[in-house]
Amino acid sequence: MAEKRVFTRSEVAKNDDRDKALIILHDKVYNVHSFLNEHPGGEEVLLDHKGQDGSEDFDDVGHSKDAMELMKTYQVGVLAESERTNKSPKKGWVAGYTKNAEKYVQGPGVPFYLLVGGIALLVGLYFYV
Repeated sequence: MAEKRVFTRSEVAKNDDRDKALIILHDKVYNVHSFLNEHPGGEEVLLDHKGQDGSEDFDDVGHSKDAMELMKTYQVGVLAESERTNKSPKKGWVAGYTKNAEKYVQGPGVPFYLLVGGIALLVGLYFYV
């Protein structure tokens, strides 16, 4: 894999090139300019974070597996080692995402059919007991 460019936070913040919209997410730098019109949340969300670290807001929203794969194509670099936060993504970043395994796994949760079956069982017990 080719080496990624090393950015400082000030370089990302000062970038005013019309063809670039640099955003920092988890110590990686992304140029999302060509994705602005395609972003499901609207381009304003990305532009509001232009030149900034959007990791916390990115985590709070949560993103699909497809989004996580797509964002790899927009990565243009990494933050300088001395400026990295080294914070892991929040557990809810992607349902079931485990950073250590670097893959997606089924997250915790109750399958719908078990939930419906449990409710039906409770209703049945209520009427027959």
